Amino acid sequence: PSCRRYVAGGQCKSTARLEGKVVIITGANTGIGKATARDLARRGKVIIACRDTAKAEAAASEIRAETGNQEVIAKKLDLADTKSIREFAERFLAEEKELHILINNAGVMLCPYSKTADGFEMQLGVNHLGHFLLTFLLLERLKQCAPARIVNVSSLAHHGGRIRFHDLHGEKSYNRGLAYCHSKLANVLFTRELARRLQGKFQRQEGLTANALHPGSVYSDLVRHSFVMTWLWKIFSFFLKSPCEGAQTSIYCAVAEELESVTGQYFSDCQPAYVSPRGRDDETAKKLWSVSCELLGIQWD
Repeated sequence: PSCRRYVAGGQCKSTARLEGKVVIITGANTGIGKATARDLARRGKVIIACRDTAKAEAAASEIRAETGNQEVIAKKLDLADTKSIREFAERFLAEEKELHILINNAGVMLCPYSKTADGFEMQLGVNHLGHFLLTFLLLERLKQCAPARIVNVSSLAHHGGRIRFHDLHGEKSYNRGLAYCHSKLANVLFTRELARRLQGKFQRQEGLTANALHPGSVYSDLVRHSFVMTWLWKIFSFFLKSPCEGAQTSIYCAVAEELESVTGQYFSDCQPAYVSPRGRDDETAKKLWSVSCELLGIQWD
């Protein structure tokens, strides 16, 4: 029915092949990430980077069987622990000579107040800081393999976010819904500042791009921490995208030929989308960058 078609939203029409190319997708053992991995595995080599190795291995072997592509590999990566992120990057760089597409997809949503191994508020820590560090560690390899792409999965929820520099880790006040919005705004600001820096350093023809996206409201287990949301998701499932439909914009940003030199943008339903004024604030983006570097103990100029 046309209503269902409307819910499904934009579709990635690109048939681009990724022979000889390597893709990393974080959190690809379930939901949108898994659907993204399944599609990209029909095109090239995919590395599924997840916290739960058993689930990641199960997803990888299922995708290998479905696509006939044996180059779908599961690796351990816990974004809530910078030690794990560094180990993952080190192992990856030692084992793989190429990296063309990095999809920062993993995320936690609406979780009760908790902290990562490094003392960051969990949603900001996993959704923003973990991916910030991962991107930093893999950036040289992406540059060497350019044209290459960085794809950050954000959300429409960024409209409700603000970067609370005075209380980044929610120690003074914490609302799990707002904390999610803040972390998704951080994804948009990170993408914007990263694209700006890459263009400055690294002339456009080099072709290392960074874009963010909203996947749509997707029927997945991302809402598992909220009883109310889980219940609402079940009732309204007809009006939610399937993971495969939700993955379309991630796939589009990763492979669409027309995006080859497009960078620093935000997409939804496989087309450019409106970014909140806070998501376009360059001063906040720059400040978030330097605060993130400070928290992670890295120098990223």
